[in-house]
Amino acid sequence: METQMKFEYERNNHSVGDSIWHMEWCPKYRYQMFRKFKYKNLVAACIRKAATKYGIKILILNVMPEHLHTIVKLPLTMTPSKALQLLKGRSAYLFFRAHPQTRLRYPRGHLWSRGKFASSIGYSDLPTTLRYILYQEEHHGSTLTGNSTL
Repeated sequence: METQMKFEYERNNHSVGDSIWHMEWCPKYRYQMFRKFKYKNLVAACIRKAATKYGIKILILNVMPEHLHTIVKLPLTMTPSKALQLLKGRSAYLFFRAHPQTRLRYPRGHLWSRGKFASSIGYSDLPTTLRYILYQEEHHGSTLTGNSTL
């Protein structure tokens, strides 16, 4: 699956440039919460809604049963750490609100683990990173196919 993307720097009043990041995080205790299609779609929608609220652009999002990968474009004023805090916090809030029964597995209200991964990527690294994220099912030997969302 090849993806066509425009490689143009974002221009604002007082800045020019892009802050593109590959991020990964897991649910608490690495439970396979997103094995069911409805949970997978729900958490993807929650993450997208959180990103929209904070001005984060999701270029690609791939939710696996026990972790997720995303490539995001951040505002130049936002650090990756802050972006992860906002995405994880708001998406967990929205997820529990939409599906309160999942609180039985997470009684303290923490959907996501404390761990995280973030790596900056430039336009030259973008195709390699896209391939890595899109083919996670093969990498992990999963039978799920075609579940990544652009």
